[in-house]
Amino acid sequence: MAAVRKLVLVTSKGHPLHKYFTKIAEEVAKRVGAELEVREEDYIYLSKYGETDDLGLTWLPQLLAELDDGSVVKVLTQPVLDSRGKLDYEGGLREALGNIEKVVK
Repeated sequence: MAAVRKLVLVTSKGHPLHKYFTKIAEEVAKRVGAELEVREEDYIYLSKYGETDDLGLTWLPQLLAELDDGSVVKVLTQPVLDSRGKLDYEGGLREALGNIEKVVK
């Protein structure tokens, strides 16, 4: 059973989803009692641990968790949208916490 050592948000301050992901990352960090590290445009980290497309390209922002066993898991890599296609903060928070719960059980 692993525990979250820290959350890593890879983002860019100028990205349109930066505030959405930052708000979720801060709340998740608070709820799981983990440090939050923010990395600016660290594509090397994302290439190694983040989600990529079928060509191996990454995108921003992505939220990941480093676990105490040394592994890294994806917490939130895409925004969650509501039925009207608008950003869903609560849905994103639920998805992020659910993804952590899957590995921390």
